[in-house]
Amino acid sequence: MTYTPRAVAGMLGVAPTTLRTWDQRYGLGPSLRTDGGHRRYEDADVEVLRRMVVLTGQGVAASSAAVLARHEPQTRPSVARSPLTWQNAISAQRSLLAAAKRLDEPTMSDLADQLITDHGVVSAWEAVFVPALVELGELVADTGQGVEIEHLASGSVLFALRGIPRASGPGVLSALLSCAPDEQHWLPLEALGAALSEQGRTWRNLGARVPADALYDAVTRLRPAVALVWAHRRELALRVPLEEFGARPGTVLAVAGAGWDGLELPSYVHRPATLTEAIRLVVDRTGS
Repeated sequence: MTYTPRAVAGMLGVAPTTLRTWDQRYGLGPSLRTDGGHRRYEDADVEVLRRMVVLTGQGVAASSAAVLARHEPQTRPSVARSPLTWQNAISAQRSLLAAAKRLDEPTMSDLADQLITDHGVVSAWEAVFVPALVELGELVADTGQGVEIEHLASGSVLFALRGIPRASGPGVLSALLSCAPDEQHWLPLEALGAALSEQGRTWRNLGARVPADALYDAVTRLRPAVALVWAHRRELALRVPLEEFGARPGTVLAVAGAGWDGLELPSYVHRPATLTEAIRLVVDRTGS
């Protein structure tokens, strides 16, 4: 597929003028132009720009980020992953929470990255990250304090998840991930995306608070193998007009999160109950 500058800007969350500047100053432009001279980006171009966005967001100077963005990220070394035992998980949770309460972001990021490297995204997410983040969330709810701790911890986990090289290439987009309208908890979608990257699947995350019409337009334009909508509360799930999407040829519509519990869903909507089930749904739809 090819994309217009406006479409790419929307995918990456930057202004079209930013893309134009990066093209003019650093040569990070589209590979194709139409007969009429209009710029068109390919998937490989988008991945370079995605790395540029991540690097500049981490504080790397734009000129240096442009050089780094042109190079494919190195694949993590293939190592045998040991099982994450209950004792290991409890110890890792305590270490992560202790670092969080010290506001020690470098240590949190290192711990999160090591857990993913040693045990994979699913084990690290389910056995360590979720319990630790839930405990921090309960601390904020109970005391009204500690928001800064929770935010730094979430950011450290996000940084580690995004360290997994993204799959890229031509063909059907494996998964389009999106929050329900007004849903702000989008970290679970990043965990799913990182796990899909481990499986070599392509994905995009529209992020938090996605209006229903924006999600509909994105599904229509990108035609992913699976489109999954996340909601952690019932009232947020109810704001997704599933009936308007209908059964779409070539795209499976799925929902995830506690917000969908107990709701009656159309027959064409899938409801994976766990991260592993969501991964399997995408893998099954996109082949071996």
